Amino acid sequence: MEDLTVSQQQVIETERFDLRPVRMSDRGMIEHYASDPRVAMRTASIPHPLPPGVIESFITRATSTPRTEDVWVMDGLKTGGSEVMGVISLIRMDRDQSEVGYWVAPAFWNTHLASEAVQALVQSNPLRNKNMFASVFRDNPASAKVLTNAGFRYLGNAETYCLARETCVPTWTYSHKL
Repeated sequence: MEDLTVSQQQVIETERFDLRPVRMSDRGMIEHYASDPRVAMRTASIPHPLPPGVIESFITRATSTPRTEDVWVMDGLKTGGSEVMGVISLIRMDRDQSEVGYWVAPAFWNTHLASEAVQALVQSNPLRNKNMFASVFRDNPASAKVLTNAGFRYLGNAETYCLARETCVPTWTYSHKL
């Protein structure tokens, strides 16, 4: 699959980086970071160890049409840094709701990149939904802070299946009305 041309891309700009659509040329960097157990254990959808072809399949689904998920990479080339610093996505749940998911490469933890990415995504609201939801594992309070900083409000407790842990993990659920 070929990469998108510039005219096919919707770029969401932040102060330090751009959120741009994922493309197949990102596969190597995404696979490198997503295979890190520290990243996999903090997300619901990344298995560990990472089986071959998972990232390629993920990118293929994210770039095919029609799709139900919009996926962007945090592209650090704007400041001369690493091209892919993390991934953020919106999954369309129905006409008015979407779910936010994100991860940041460990090299960029504690730099507020996730907060900047979530805030930019909320402000641009590319799917034009009225509500965004997100869940974070309770053992990852930094992600909960990212959501509250972006205007999400706490809804309650839940459990989410984590592929890397092969079990359900207690989560906090958040909502943002746009």
